[in-house]
Amino acid sequence: MCKDCKKPYYITTAIAYTSGKPHIGNTYEIVLADSIARYKRAQGYDVFFQTGTDEHGQKIEQKAQDAGVTPQEFVDGVAAQIKTIWDLMNTSYDKFIRTTDKDHEAQVQKIFKKLYDQGDIYKGYYEGLYCTPCESFWTESQLVDGKCPDCGREVKPAREEAYFFKMSKYADRLIEHINTHPEFIQPVSRKNEMMNNFLLPGLQDLCVSRTSFTWGIPVTFDPKHVTYVWLDALTNYITGIGYDCDGDSTERFKKYWPADLHLIGKDIIRFHTIYWPIFLMALGVPLPKQVFGHPWLLQGEGKMSKSKGNVLYADTLVDFFGVDAVRYFVLHEMPFDNDGVISWELMVERVNSDLANILGNLVNRTISMSNKYFGGLVKKTGAAEAVDGDLKATVLDAVKKVDEKMEQLRVADAITEIFGIFRRSNKYIDETAPWTLAKDEAKKDRLAEVLYNLTEAITIGASLLEPFMPETSQKILAQLCTEKRELSAMNEFGRYPDGGKVTEKPEILFARLDLKEVLAKVEAMYGSSEEEKAAGSAETSAEAADSRAAADKAHEKADSAAADKAASAAGQAGTEKSEPKPEITYDDFAKLQFAVGEIIACEEVKKSKKLLCSQVKIGSEVRQILSGIKSGYTPEQMTGKKVMVLMNLAPRKMAGLESQGMLLCAEDADGNLALMTPDKDMPSGSEIC
Repeated sequence: MCKDCKKPYYITTAIAYTSGKPHIGNTYEIVLADSIARYKRAQGYDVFFQTGTDEHGQKIEQKAQDAGVTPQEFVDGVAAQIKTIWDLMNTSYDKFIRTTDKDHEAQVQKIFKKLYDQGDIYKGYYEGLYCTPCESFWTESQLVDGKCPDCGREVKPAREEAYFFKMSKYADRLIEHINTHPEFIQPVSRKNEMMNNFLLPGLQDLCVSRTSFTWGIPVTFDPKHVTYVWLDALTNYITGIGYDCDGDSTERFKKYWPADLHLIGKDIIRFHTIYWPIFLMALGVPLPKQVFGHPWLLQGEGKMSKSKGNVLYADTLVDFFGVDAVRYFVLHEMPFDNDGVISWELMVERVNSDLANILGNLVNRTISMSNKYFGGLVKKTGAAEAVDGDLKATVLDAVKKVDEKMEQLRVADAITEIFGIFRRSNKYIDETAPWTLAKDEAKKDRLAEVLYNLTEAITIGASLLEPFMPETSQKILAQLCTEKRELSAMNEFGRYPDGGKVTEKPEILFARLDLKEVLAKVEAMYGSSEEEKAAGSAETSAEAADSRAAADKAHEKADSAAADKAASAAGQAGTEKSEPKPEITYDDFAKLQFAVGEIIACEEVKKSKKLLCSQVKIGSEVRQILSGIKSGYTPEQMTGKKVMVLMNLAPRKMAGLESQGMLLCAEDADGNLALMTPDKDMPSGSEIC
């Protein structure tokens, strides 16, 4: 934790190139940086978080020409679009810099002149193979199959007058810095790549101006030249906080530089760990403390690319899943040092399993039980048992581990630790069985203590969740009627106010989703062309949809009309409506396995007029069972009931959810329903024979 609450912390993202709308892979970076910035603020740091847009270059000049607008008009529109998406994702940046900002342009011109005057920049000619989209020159040996090694596009021979920076002049000094500062380039694999592939073989001088286009910052002493992209773009990290090449830098620059963290994609690690530090050395400016090259978020079989048509956009995903669900996915699914994968199927799976089930169901059950048994009051009673200690230890250990993971920038691992709190809390409910305690007045104090422990665990977990899912954290804490717990106050368990009161009606945080319905909406939204399909859904998602459809084919007919009556169907054989069924033998009947189950939670299936979704405890096991009995029971009436369960019925999908058994009930001629329940209090799991 930060001992000095005023200690500055400066974090930046790479500035987004204004050639077009950023896809979710680009957006991942701003969300990742935001989670780190928010966590640092929670630690007490004085954080300055900068992002922005890179707006010059030949590619943009061409796009503007194609669009029939000026380059400035073009970048104004794209920059506004990028800023809108950053804001949509609830990112807490302090400054949004644009490289067309006049103060930035003025400093770039000063920097270029200073480096020229001191002999670091000289004029010459560049002849090589040029990739316009990447704005990079390559030698023949650097090409891959004759194409650009970065983007795989065609390159063209080019020769033009240009200014060059003497990179080799500072190479040895940079090598020494990297060797003596092992934390400078992270992960380590990126450092090894830079050393072995670029620095140790020897650096070539770098082209820093262009004459073949005009959309750039003019070189003051040679106006036919414009400053080449990297000398322009990289300097945003210092110009944005007030660097002045003449020595009159602002107090902000003096306070926050050197940057604590440059967060960038692994594809531009070379520019940030070789070119950028060498520029700074030449300017006599300290180097940033750390450059972290994060992996890519892939869709289908490769990196997202507008030219490939395999692009997903943040605003589209938010329309389907909500801001915090998208934030959770991109942060949780990205490993520290390997690429992550996104698809519609994976998004739905994570929403249903992690967000709706593990987190949302836990919060809903805890608040509902507090209201049901104590009118919403949450009280300490001291009626502790051994199982409480393990829950508390898990929670407090998670606090320490989250801090450790965030110091290592292992954000996905930190989120996993937080969800470990929620998983352990769900297990604690099964272990303590509050619904059973509620039936014994002598155990009322124990029941209160259990619910207090759950409320406290959720409070700590929700507070830790704030940097990653800020809106969800706020919603949970609001339902618990408490404030976010400060990190410094998470060193002990039991700070939730004794006698506090939770909200009367818990809000559903995340609704379960039907994959088929989601994919159908995607299909309708993107149309039927191959390119549009690729843009809307990864090939893996399409294949997954096909496999899901095949798996569900046997139940298609039942899922349409009869599925909602699944539970009551078993009881209809004795009603006036039922038709005689074929006679069976004892051996047929012996194949059926029945047991007593206890409904520990129940909720409506929003997309069905008849289905209820119950969590049924059968011995030590909890199963999800869907029943078409909404006309006869409310979720509140279901919770706590002992019921008859058909155990060995094959799992099936209904309304997009899996049902893992059947609750038996009777139905009379008027459609009235009655669950089959034991006439004596039998423990869950008891065999019915």
